Amino acid sequence: MTNMSTVSEHTLLEMNFQAMRSAYSRDPAPDYAQRVAVLKKLKRALVNHEQQIYQALSEDYGYRSEFDTFFADIMPTIATINYAIKHLKKWMQPAKRHAGLMLAPSKVKVHYQPLGVVGVVTPWNFPFYLALGPTVQALAAGNRVMIKMSEFTPAANQVLRTVLDDISDHVHLVEGDADIGAAFTALPFDHLIFTGSTSVGKLVAKAAADNLTPITLELGGKSPTIIDQDIDMKVAVDAVIMGKSINSGQICVAPDYVFVPTSRLDSFIDTFIARYTEYHLQSANKNQQSHIISQRQHTRLLQLLDDAKAKGALVHAVKQPEPGDGKRVHPHLLTNLSDDMAVLKEEIFGSLLPVMTYDTLDEVISYITARHRPLALYIMSNNSALIERLITHTHSGGVSINDTTMHVVADDAPFGGIGHSGMGHYHGYEGFLTFSKAKTVLYSSSWLPKNRFVLKHRDWVLKVLRKYLLR
Repeated sequence: MTNMSTVSEHTLLEMNFQAMRSAYSRDPAPDYAQRVAVLKKLKRALVNHEQQIYQALSEDYGYRSEFDTFFADIMPTIATINYAIKHLKKWMQPAKRHAGLMLAPSKVKVHYQPLGVVGVVTPWNFPFYLALGPTVQALAAGNRVMIKMSEFTPAANQVLRTVLDDISDHVHLVEGDADIGAAFTALPFDHLIFTGSTSVGKLVAKAAADNLTPITLELGGKSPTIIDQDIDMKVAVDAVIMGKSINSGQICVAPDYVFVPTSRLDSFIDTFIARYTEYHLQSANKNQQSHIISQRQHTRLLQLLDDAKAKGALVHAVKQPEPGDGKRVHPHLLTNLSDDMAVLKEEIFGSLLPVMTYDTLDEVISYITARHRPLALYIMSNNSALIERLITHTHSGGVSINDTTMHVVADDAPFGGIGHSGMGHYHGYEGFLTFSKAKTVLYSSSWLPKNRFVLKHRDWVLKVLRKYLLR
Protein backbone atom coordinates (compact mmCIF):
# COMPACT_ATOMS: atom_id res chain seq x y z
CA MET A 1 0.00 0.00 0.00
CA THR A 2 1.42 3.41 -1.02
CA ASN A 3 2.01 5.71 1.93
CA MET A 4 0.57 9.20 1.89
CA SER A 5 3.91 10.98 2.09
CA THR A 6 4.99 9.38 -1.19
CA VAL A 7 1.68 10.29 -2.83
CA SER A 8 2.11 13.86 -1.60
CA GLU A 9 5.63 14.09 -3.00
CA HIS A 10 4.49 12.78 -6.36
CA THR A 11 1.63 15.26 -6.45
CA LEU A 12 3.98 18.11 -5.59
CA LEU A 13 6.36 16.99 -8.32
CA GLU A 14 3.58 17.10 -10.89
CA MET A 15 2.46 20.53 -9.66
CA ASN A 16 5.99 21.91 -9.97
CA PHE A 17 6.27 20.50 -13.47
CA GLN A 18 3.01 22.16 -14.49
CA ALA A 19 4.24 25.44 -12.95
CA MET A 20 7.39 25.28 -15.08
CA ARG A 21 5.33 24.48 -18.17
CA SER A 22 3.02 27.43 -17.46
CA ALA A 23 6.02 29.72 -16.98
CA TYR A 24 7.36 28.64 -20.34
CA SER A 25 3.97 29.13 -22.02
CA ARG A 26 3.80 32.71 -20.73
CA ASP A 27 7.16 33.50 -22.36
CA PRO A 28 7.89 30.87 -25.03
CA ALA A 29 10.46 32.91 -26.96
CA PRO A 30 12.81 34.76 -24.60
CA ASP A 31 15.14 37.08 -26.46
CA TYR A 32 18.91 37.27 -26.23
CA ALA A 33 18.94 39.85 -23.44
CA GLN A 34 16.57 37.81 -21.28
CA ARG A 35 18.62 34.64 -21.63
CA VAL A 36 21.91 36.36 -20.90
CA ALA A 37 20.41 38.04 -17.82
CA VAL A 38 19.46 34.63 -16.40
CA LEU A 39 22.91 33.19 -17.11
CA LYS A 40 24.64 36.16 -15.49
CA LYS A 41 22.51 35.80 -12.36
CA LEU A 42 23.50 32.15 -12.15
CA LYS A 43 27.18 32.95 -12.57
CA ARG A 44 27.09 35.66 -9.91
CA ALA A 45 25.37 33.33 -7.45
CA LEU A 46 27.94 30.60 -8.05
CA VAL A 47 30.84 32.97 -7.45
CA ASN A 48 29.20 34.35 -4.31
CA HIS A 49 28.70 30.84 -2.88
CA GLU A 50 32.14 29.44 -3.69
CA GLN A 51 33.12 28.75 -0.09
CA GLN A 52 29.77 27.19 0.77
CA ILE A 53 30.17 24.85 -2.21
CA TYR A 54 33.56 23.65 -0.94
CA GLN A 55 32.19 23.09 2.55
CA ALA A 56 29.04 21.30 1.41
CA LEU A 57 30.82 18.83 -0.85
CA SER A 58 33.42 18.08 1.77
CA GLU A 59 30.58 17.41 4.20
CA ASP A 60 28.87 15.05 1.76
CA TYR A 61 32.07 13.14 1.01
CA GLY A 62 33.58 13.14 4.47
CA TYR A 63 36.48 14.94 2.80
CA ARG A 64 36.64 16.38 -0.67
CA SER A 65 39.54 18.55 -1.70
CA GLU A 66 38.85 22.12 -2.74
CA PHE A 67 41.02 21.45 -5.78
CA ASP A 68 38.68 18.69 -6.96
CA THR A 69 35.61 20.83 -6.37
CA PHE A 70 37.02 23.88 -8.13
CA PHE A 71 38.66 21.95 -10.96
CA ALA A 72 35.72 19.66 -11.75
CA ASP A 73 32.61 21.46 -10.49
CA ILE A 74 33.04 25.23 -10.26
CA MET A 75 35.53 26.04 -13.02
CA PRO A 76 33.87 24.12 -15.87
CA THR A 77 30.44 25.47 -14.89
CA ILE A 78 31.68 29.07 -15.00
CA ALA A 79 33.46 28.36 -18.30
CA THR A 80 30.25 26.91 -19.75
CA ILE A 81 28.32 30.05 -18.77
CA ASN A 82 30.98 32.36 -20.20
CA TYR A 83 31.14 30.46 -23.46
CA ALA A 84 27.36 30.42 -23.87
CA ILE A 85 27.08 34.17 -23.23
CA LYS A 86 29.87 34.91 -25.71
CA HIS A 87 28.36 32.88 -28.55
CA LEU A 88 24.63 32.91 -27.86
CA LYS A 89 23.73 35.77 -30.19
CA LYS A 90 25.26 33.88 -33.13
CA TRP A 91 23.67 30.57 -32.09
CA MET A 92 20.20 32.14 -31.99
CA GLN A 93 20.35 33.49 -35.54
CA PRO A 94 18.28 31.58 -38.12
CA ALA A 95 20.59 29.65 -40.45
CA LYS A 96 20.23 30.10 -44.20
CA ARG A 97 19.99 26.84 -46.17
CA HIS A 98 20.00 26.01 -49.86
CA ALA A 99 16.45 25.47 -51.13
CA GLY A 100 17.33 23.42 -54.21
CA LEU A 101 16.05 23.49 -57.78
CA MET A 102 12.60 22.09 -56.93
CA LEU A 103 11.86 24.99 -54.60
CA ALA A 104 13.44 27.85 -56.55
CA PRO A 105 13.08 30.77 -56.14
CA SER A 106 11.86 30.16 -52.58
CA LYS A 107 14.25 30.49 -49.66
CA VAL A 108 14.86 28.21 -46.66
CA LYS A 109 16.00 29.06 -43.16
CA VAL A 110 16.35 26.96 -40.01
CA HIS A 111 15.03 28.62 -36.86
CA TYR A 112 16.12 27.41 -33.42
CA GLN A 113 13.21 27.39 -31.01
CA PRO A 114 13.14 26.54 -27.28
CA LEU A 115 11.71 23.10 -26.57
CA GLY A 116 9.84 23.96 -23.37
CA VAL A 117 10.72 22.24 -20.09
CA VAL A 118 13.93 20.22 -19.86
CA GLY A 119 14.57 17.60 -17.17
CA VAL A 120 18.10 17.07 -15.82
CA VAL A 121 18.94 14.03 -13.68
CA THR A 122 22.20 14.56 -11.80
CA PRO A 123 24.52 12.00 -10.14
CA TRP A 124 26.48 12.48 -6.93
CA ASN A 125 30.03 12.64 -8.29
CA PHE A 126 29.95 16.21 -9.67
CA PRO A 127 26.63 17.59 -8.49
CA PHE A 128 27.23 21.20 -9.52
CA TYR A 129 28.76 20.75 -12.96
CA LEU A 130 26.55 17.83 -13.99
CA ALA A 131 23.46 19.72 -12.83
CA LEU A 132 24.38 23.14 -14.14
CA GLY A 133 26.33 22.24 -17.29
CA PRO A 134 23.26 20.99 -19.17
CA THR A 135 21.08 23.54 -17.37
CA VAL A 136 23.18 26.41 -18.73
CA GLN A 137 22.82 25.11 -22.28
CA ALA A 138 19.09 24.54 -21.85
CA LEU A 139 18.66 28.08 -20.49
CA ALA A 140 20.75 29.47 -23.34
CA ALA A 141 18.34 27.74 -25.71
CA GLY A 142 15.43 29.51 -23.96
CA ASN A 143 13.99 26.62 -21.93
CA ARG A 144 12.82 26.18 -18.35
CA VAL A 145 14.60 23.45 -16.36
CA MET A 146 13.87 20.98 -13.58
CA ILE A 147 16.86 19.30 -11.91
CA LYS A 148 16.64 16.03 -9.97
CA MET A 149 19.57 15.91 -7.56
CA SER A 150 21.12 12.83 -5.98
CA GLU A 151 20.01 11.92 -2.46
CA PHE A 152 23.67 11.21 -1.63
CA THR A 153 24.69 14.90 -1.72
CA PRO A 154 22.21 16.57 0.66
CA ALA A 155 24.53 19.38 1.74
CA ALA A 156 25.47 20.25 -1.84
CA ASN A 157 21.80 20.15 -2.83
CA GLN A 158 20.93 22.78 -0.24
CA VAL A 159 23.68 25.11 -1.42
CA LEU A 160 22.61 24.65 -5.04
CA ARG A 161 19.02 25.44 -4.06
CA THR A 162 20.30 28.73 -2.61
CA VAL A 163 22.36 29.40 -5.73
CA LEU A 164 19.22 29.01 -7.83
CA ASP A 165 17.04 31.29 -5.68
CA ASP A 166 17.32 34.29 -8.02
CA ILE A 167 16.31 32.26 -11.07
CA SER A 168 13.77 29.95 -9.43
CA ASP A 169 11.18 30.92 -12.06
CA HIS A 170 13.51 29.37 -14.65
CA VAL A 171 15.03 26.44 -12.75
CA HIS A 172 13.40 24.21 -10.16
CA LEU A 173 15.38 21.78 -8.00
CA VAL A 174 13.97 18.40 -6.94
CA GLU A 175 15.29 16.11 -4.22
CA GLY A 176 14.28 12.62 -3.25
CA ASP A 177 15.14 8.94 -3.36
CA ALA A 178 14.94 6.46 -6.24
CA ASP A 179 11.14 6.46 -6.12
CA ILE A 180 11.03 10.21 -6.72
CA GLY A 181 13.70 9.78 -9.39
CA ALA A 182 11.50 7.29 -11.22
CA ALA A 183 8.52 9.65 -11.02
CA PHE A 184 10.70 12.51 -12.26
CA THR A 185 11.83 10.63 -15.38
CA ALA A 186 8.21 9.66 -16.10
CA LEU A 187 7.17 13.32 -16.44
CA PRO A 188 6.42 14.46 -20.03
CA PHE A 189 9.48 16.66 -20.43
CA ASP A 190 10.32 18.18 -23.79
CA HIS A 191 13.82 16.77 -23.37
CA LEU A 192 15.40 14.69 -20.63
CA ILE A 193 19.11 14.35 -19.93
CA PHE A 194 20.37 11.70 -17.52
CA THR A 195 23.90 11.21 -16.22
CA GLY A 196 24.57 7.99 -14.35
CA SER A 197 25.00 4.25 -14.68
CA THR A 198 24.10 2.23 -17.75
CA SER A 199 21.66 0.06 -15.80
CA VAL A 200 19.67 3.05 -14.55
CA GLY A 201 20.00 4.71 -17.95
CA LYS A 202 18.05 1.84 -19.49
CA LEU A 203 15.22 2.41 -17.00
CA VAL A 204 15.24 6.14 -17.79
CA ALA A 205 15.00 5.38 -21.51
CA LYS A 206 11.99 3.12 -20.91
CA ALA A 207 10.25 5.75 -18.79
CA ALA A 208 10.88 8.46 -21.37
CA ALA A 209 9.59 6.24 -24.17
CA ASP A 210 6.08 6.27 -22.71
CA ASN A 211 5.94 10.04 -23.37
CA LEU A 212 8.09 9.94 -26.53
CA THR A 213 10.42 12.26 -24.64
CA PRO A 214 13.71 12.76 -26.49
CA ILE A 215 16.66 11.86 -24.25
CA THR A 216 20.35 12.37 -23.85
CA LEU A 217 22.07 9.65 -21.82
CA GLU A 218 25.53 10.26 -20.40
CA LEU A 219 26.46 6.89 -18.97
CA GLY A 220 29.89 5.38 -18.46
CA GLY A 221 31.56 2.06 -19.02
CA LYS A 222 35.15 0.95 -19.01
CA SER A 223 37.36 3.58 -20.63
CA PRO A 224 40.73 2.15 -21.74
CA THR A 225 44.16 3.77 -21.80
CA ILE A 226 46.74 2.56 -24.31
CA ILE A 227 50.42 3.32 -23.68
CA ASP A 228 52.69 2.76 -26.66
CA GLN A 229 56.26 1.48 -26.82
CA ASP A 230 57.98 4.86 -27.09
CA ILE A 231 56.08 7.50 -25.09
CA ASP A 232 57.91 8.97 -22.10
CA MET A 233 56.53 6.84 -19.26
CA LYS A 234 56.49 9.80 -16.88
CA VAL A 235 54.26 11.75 -19.27
CA ALA A 236 51.89 8.80 -19.67
CA VAL A 237 51.73 8.07 -15.94
CA ASP A 238 51.08 11.70 -15.02
CA ALA A 239 48.10 11.75 -17.39
CA VAL A 240 46.70 8.54 -15.89
CA ILE A 241 47.20 9.80 -12.32
CA MET A 242 45.37 13.02 -13.19
CA GLY A 243 42.33 11.10 -14.39
CA LYS A 244 42.47 8.50 -11.65
CA SER A 245 43.09 10.74 -8.63
CA ILE A 246 40.68 13.63 -9.25
CA ASN A 247 37.65 12.80 -7.12
CA SER A 248 39.42 9.49 -6.37
CA GLY A 249 38.57 8.22 -9.83
CA GLN A 250 34.83 8.67 -9.25
CA ILE A 251 34.42 10.02 -12.77
CA CYS A 252 32.48 8.51 -15.65
CA VAL A 253 35.46 9.12 -17.98
CA ALA A 254 38.21 8.05 -15.55
CA PRO A 255 40.78 5.60 -16.99
CA ASP A 256 39.23 2.24 -16.11
CA TYR A 257 42.08 0.00 -17.25
CA VAL A 258 45.47 0.38 -18.91
CA PHE A 259 47.21 -1.48 -21.72
CA VAL A 260 51.03 -1.33 -21.60
CA PRO A 261 53.58 -3.14 -23.76
CA THR A 262 54.73 -6.33 -22.04
CA SER A 263 58.29 -5.05 -21.85
CA ARG A 264 57.17 -1.83 -20.09
CA LEU A 265 54.94 -3.29 -17.38
CA ASP A 266 57.45 -2.95 -14.53
CA SER A 267 58.36 0.54 -15.67
CA PHE A 268 54.70 1.60 -15.57
CA ILE A 269 54.11 0.17 -12.09
CA ASP A 270 57.30 1.65 -10.62
CA THR A 271 56.74 5.05 -12.24
CA PHE A 272 53.09 5.20 -11.17
CA ILE A 273 53.86 4.42 -7.54
CA ALA A 274 56.78 6.86 -7.44
CA ARG A 275 54.91 9.72 -9.13
CA TYR A 276 51.71 9.23 -7.11
CA THR A 277 53.74 9.12 -3.89
CA GLU A 278 55.42 12.39 -4.88
CA TYR A 279 52.16 14.15 -5.74
CA HIS A 280 49.92 12.89 -2.93
CA LEU A 281 51.84 11.24 -0.10
CA GLN A 282 54.97 13.40 0.13
CA SER A 283 53.45 16.67 -1.00
CA ALA A 284 53.02 19.78 1.11
CA ASN A 285 49.77 20.58 -0.70
CA LYS A 286 46.84 20.83 1.69
CA ASN A 287 44.57 19.41 -1.02
CA GLN A 288 44.81 15.65 -0.61
CA GLN A 289 42.96 12.85 -2.37
CA SER A 290 39.22 13.03 -1.84
CA HIS A 291 37.27 10.33 -0.04
CA ILE A 292 34.94 7.83 -1.63
CA ILE A 293 31.43 9.31 -1.45
CA SER A 294 29.83 6.77 0.90
CA GLN A 295 30.47 3.67 2.95
CA ARG A 296 28.46 1.71 0.42
CA GLN A 297 30.73 2.77 -2.45
CA HIS A 298 33.81 2.25 -0.30
CA THR A 299 32.72 -1.30 0.48
CA ARG A 300 31.96 -1.95 -3.18
CA LEU A 301 35.52 -0.99 -4.18
CA LEU A 302 37.06 -3.20 -1.52
CA GLN A 303 34.86 -6.08 -2.67
CA LEU A 304 36.14 -5.62 -6.23
CA LEU A 305 39.67 -5.71 -4.86
CA ASP A 306 39.02 -8.83 -2.76
CA ASP A 307 37.41 -10.60 -5.73
CA ALA A 308 40.43 -9.89 -7.92
CA LYS A 309 42.87 -11.06 -5.25
CA ALA A 310 40.88 -14.26 -4.65
CA LYS A 311 41.08 -15.04 -8.37
CA GLY A 312 44.83 -14.55 -8.63
CA ALA A 313 45.42 -10.85 -9.26
CA LEU A 314 48.64 -9.28 -8.02
CA VAL A 315 48.09 -6.03 -6.14
CA HIS A 316 50.53 -3.11 -6.26
CA ALA A 317 49.24 -0.56 -3.74
CA VAL A 318 50.79 2.89 -3.57
CA LYS A 319 49.92 2.88 0.13
CA GLN A 320 48.39 0.26 2.36
CA PRO A 321 45.14 1.34 4.09
CA GLU A 322 45.54 2.75 7.60
CA PRO A 323 42.93 3.35 10.34
CA GLY A 324 43.02 7.13 9.84
CA ASP A 325 42.28 6.95 6.11
CA GLY A 326 38.52 6.96 6.56
CA LYS A 327 36.84 6.42 3.17
CA ARG A 328 39.98 7.36 1.24
CA VAL A 329 41.28 4.60 -1.06
CA HIS A 330 44.67 5.29 -2.60
CA PRO A 331 45.29 3.68 -6.00
CA HIS A 332 45.82 -0.07 -6.26
CA LEU A 333 47.32 -1.34 -9.52
CA LEU A 334 46.18 -4.85 -10.44
CA THR A 335 48.08 -7.27 -12.69
CA ASN A 336 47.89 -10.98 -13.57
CA LEU A 337 44.24 -10.51 -14.47
CA SER A 338 41.59 -12.85 -15.84
CA ASP A 339 38.28 -12.14 -17.54
CA ASP A 340 36.23 -13.69 -14.74
CA MET A 341 37.28 -10.94 -12.31
CA ALA A 342 34.56 -8.40 -11.51
CA VAL A 343 37.09 -5.58 -11.86
CA LEU A 344 37.26 -6.34 -15.60
CA LYS A 345 33.49 -6.62 -15.99
CA GLU A 346 32.10 -3.70 -14.01
CA GLU A 347 32.82 0.01 -14.27
CA ILE A 348 35.23 0.62 -11.38
CA PHE A 349 34.34 4.23 -10.54
CA GLY A 350 37.14 4.52 -8.02
CA SER A 351 40.88 4.28 -7.51
CA LEU A 352 41.52 0.66 -8.57
CA LEU A 353 43.41 0.30 -11.85
CA PRO A 354 43.75 -2.97 -13.78
CA VAL A 355 46.92 -3.09 -15.88
CA MET A 356 47.12 -5.44 -18.86
CA THR A 357 49.97 -6.13 -21.25
CA TYR A 358 50.09 -6.47 -25.03
CA ASP A 359 52.57 -7.34 -27.74
CA THR A 360 50.74 -6.07 -30.83
CA LEU A 361 48.25 -3.27 -31.38
CA ASP A 362 45.88 -5.79 -32.96
CA GLU A 363 45.49 -7.43 -29.54
CA VAL A 364 44.43 -4.11 -28.02
CA ILE A 365 41.96 -3.29 -30.79
CA SER A 366 40.45 -6.78 -30.67
CA TYR A 367 39.97 -6.56 -26.90
CA ILE A 368 38.34 -3.12 -27.01
CA THR A 369 36.06 -3.79 -29.98
CA ALA A 370 34.82 -7.08 -28.50
CA ARG A 371 33.29 -5.16 -25.59
CA HIS A 372 30.76 -2.40 -25.08
CA ARG A 373 31.83 0.92 -26.57
CA PRO A 374 33.35 3.11 -23.83
CA LEU A 375 32.67 6.74 -23.00
CA ALA A 376 36.33 7.66 -23.49
CA LEU A 377 39.56 6.23 -24.88
CA TYR A 378 43.04 7.49 -24.03
CA ILE A 379 46.14 7.12 -26.17
CA MET A 380 49.62 7.79 -24.80
CA SER A 381 51.70 8.14 -27.94
CA ASN A 382 53.41 10.53 -30.35
CA ASN A 383 53.10 8.04 -33.21
CA SER A 384 50.60 9.58 -35.62
CA ALA A 385 49.98 6.32 -37.48
CA LEU A 386 49.24 4.45 -34.25
CA ILE A 387 46.99 7.25 -33.02
CA GLU A 388 45.05 7.35 -36.28
CA ARG A 389 44.59 3.59 -36.30
CA LEU A 390 43.18 3.56 -32.77
CA ILE A 391 40.85 6.47 -33.52
CA THR A 392 39.50 4.91 -36.71
CA HIS A 393 39.38 1.26 -35.61
CA THR A 394 37.66 1.73 -32.23
CA HIS A 395 34.47 3.48 -31.13
CA SER A 396 34.22 5.66 -28.03
CA GLY A 397 32.43 8.78 -26.90
CA GLY A 398 35.65 10.81 -27.07
CA VAL A 399 39.42 10.47 -27.28
CA SER A 400 42.31 12.23 -25.55
CA ILE A 401 45.90 11.99 -26.73
CA ASN A 402 48.53 12.13 -23.96
CA ASP A 403 45.86 13.28 -21.54
CA THR A 404 42.86 11.87 -19.70
CA THR A 405 39.38 13.17 -18.82
CA MET A 406 40.10 16.74 -19.94
CA HIS A 407 38.30 16.54 -23.29
CA VAL A 408 35.08 16.70 -21.27
CA VAL A 409 35.57 20.39 -20.48
CA ALA A 410 36.40 21.53 -24.02
CA ASP A 411 34.22 24.60 -24.57
CA ASP A 412 33.61 24.17 -28.28
CA ALA A 413 33.17 20.43 -28.73
CA PRO A 414 30.34 17.95 -28.12
CA PHE A 415 30.48 15.44 -25.29
CA GLY A 416 28.54 12.22 -25.35
CA GLY A 417 28.68 8.46 -25.34
CA ILE A 418 27.91 5.72 -27.83
CA GLY A 419 26.08 2.44 -27.33
CA HIS A 420 26.17 1.38 -23.69
CA SER A 421 28.10 4.52 -22.74
CA GLY A 422 25.26 6.80 -23.81
CA MET A 423 23.38 8.47 -26.61
CA GLY A 424 23.22 12.04 -27.83
CA HIS A 425 25.59 14.78 -26.81
CA TYR A 426 25.74 18.28 -25.38
CA HIS A 427 28.33 21.01 -24.53
CA GLY A 428 29.04 24.06 -26.66
CA TYR A 429 27.03 24.70 -29.81
CA GLU A 430 25.91 21.07 -29.89
CA GLY A 431 24.40 21.57 -26.45
CA PHE A 432 22.40 24.54 -27.73
CA LEU A 433 21.17 22.40 -30.62
CA THR A 434 20.26 19.48 -28.34
CA PHE A 435 17.94 21.69 -26.30
CA SER A 436 16.46 23.49 -29.33
CA LYS A 437 13.96 22.53 -32.00
CA ALA A 438 15.58 23.08 -35.39
CA LYS A 439 12.54 24.25 -37.33
CA THR A 440 12.74 24.47 -41.12
CA VAL A 441 10.92 27.53 -42.50
CA LEU A 442 10.24 27.85 -46.23
CA TYR A 443 9.77 31.42 -47.56
CA SER A 444 7.84 31.73 -50.83
CA SER A 445 6.87 35.08 -52.31
CA SER A 446 3.18 35.87 -52.53
CA TRP A 447 3.62 37.92 -55.71
CA LEU A 448 5.13 35.06 -57.71
CA PRO A 449 2.42 32.62 -58.97
CA LYS A 450 4.69 29.59 -58.71
CA ASN A 451 2.03 27.14 -57.60
CA ARG A 452 -0.39 28.29 -60.33
CA PHE A 453 2.33 27.90 -62.96
CA VAL A 454 3.20 24.36 -61.81
CA LEU A 455 -0.45 23.30 -61.65
CA LYS A 456 -1.21 24.61 -65.15
CA HIS A 457 1.96 23.26 -66.82
CA ARG A 458 2.52 19.93 -65.11
CA ASP A 459 3.67 18.13 -68.27
CA TRP A 460 6.29 20.76 -69.08
CA VAL A 461 7.49 20.98 -65.45
CA LEU A 462 7.82 17.19 -65.29
CA LYS A 463 9.88 17.15 -68.51
CA VAL A 464 12.25 19.88 -67.30
CA LEU A 465 12.73 18.42 -63.82
CA ARG A 466 13.39 14.93 -65.20
CA LYS A 467 15.95 16.32 -67.62
CA TYR A 468 17.95 18.15 -64.96
CA LEU A 469 17.48 15.92 -61.93
CA LEU A 470 17.65 12.38 -63.36
CA ARG A 471 21.17 12.44 -64.68
